[in-house]
Amino acid sequence: MNLNQKNKSCYIHIPFCDHICSYCDFCKMFYNSNFVDRYLLELEKEIDSLYSNEVLDTIYIGGGTPSCLSVDELEKLFRIINKLKRSKSCEYTIEGNFNSTSKEKLDLYKKYGVNRLSFGIESIDKNNLRLLDRSLDKDEVIDIINYSKSIGLDNINVDLIYAIPGEDINTLDKDIDFILSLDVKHISTYSLMIEDNTKLKINNTKYIEEDIDYSMYKHICNRLNNYNHYEISNFSTLGYESRHNLCYWKNDNYYGFGLGASSYINNIRYTNTKSLNKYLDGKYILDKEILNKEDIIEYEIILNLRLKEGIDLLYFKDKYNIELNKLYDYNNLVKGKLLVLDNNKLYIPEDKLYVSNEIIVKLLENKI
Repeated sequence: MNLNQKNKSCYIHIPFCDHICSYCDFCKMFYNSNFVDRYLLELEKEIDSLYSNEVLDTIYIGGGTPSCLSVDELEKLFRIINKLKRSKSCEYTIEGNFNSTSKEKLDLYKKYGVNRLSFGIESIDKNNLRLLDRSLDKDEVIDIINYSKSIGLDNINVDLIYAIPGEDINTLDKDIDFILSLDVKHISTYSLMIEDNTKLKINNTKYIEEDIDYSMYKHICNRLNNYNHYEISNFSTLGYESRHNLCYWKNDNYYGFGLGASSYINNIRYTNTKSLNKYLDGKYILDKEILNKEDIIEYEIILNLRLKEGIDLLYFKDKYNIELNKLYDYNNLVKGKLLVLDNNKLYIPEDKLYVSNEIIVKLLENKI
């Protein structure tokens, strides 16, 4: 087993938001220009202390809401990120909301080499938006998408949230119709999760019934059938799969810089502090998990099986010097059509992806 993989991906967390959504449990805080300046200084120090000069294939700026930073603050951020070496084909993504993304900011993204955008639409329905504590102007969305494409930033992802209490298929269809009308390269879809320490949880919001959730998931898959359903929640035009997220799902190494970020470096998973005070004091790392070979293989199985292509058995053998069927007995799962074995790939059939967690648990229980 190769214990020292090169890091080819980097995640950078910007925790600031100009508004906190009711469902969000990510590491975030309200925008404050004084804290932004101090944060960026510390982010640069963290990068300087940990980055080992690799050439990166993906960079992803997430949050929070990176687009809520001012043009000057974004320019500072991009100059810091320029310390990182990028391959010629590097996928360079920044997240944002439409109401904090201006044409001036899009021009700045283009100037610094960003080539992929990710926006949260979530829903266009007024009741859904009210529950999610979000605002959206459809004309503004169309304007930003069209301008992005006009300057060559046409690799765009938009997020959709479904299974929202009170939502029905007709409401979902209107969301899908609008998203399809934008003609974007990538769509991420998420069933609403009601997490601890969120406004939804505090307000005792209840999940919709599981069979309705499942029917909505199937409906989304059917409506997005012109896209490649390459991962449980993700759909893309061929060739526009999220290379950054594929790094996670293929269990490759990656850097994570910033508040609450995670890294996976040489078989150690690091988690950064979510305390701004500690981070600004240079105490970046909260926790680290040292993995043995057994742990790493288990992660590999769990993450690979999120993907439509599943586990590449020849690659697995080459990576770990052992065949998967010497470690786990998956024959009964294949016979029961919960897994498919085809052309040296072991994967969950598309019609079973919704219950992938149950299938993965069954596989891991069949350890030899």
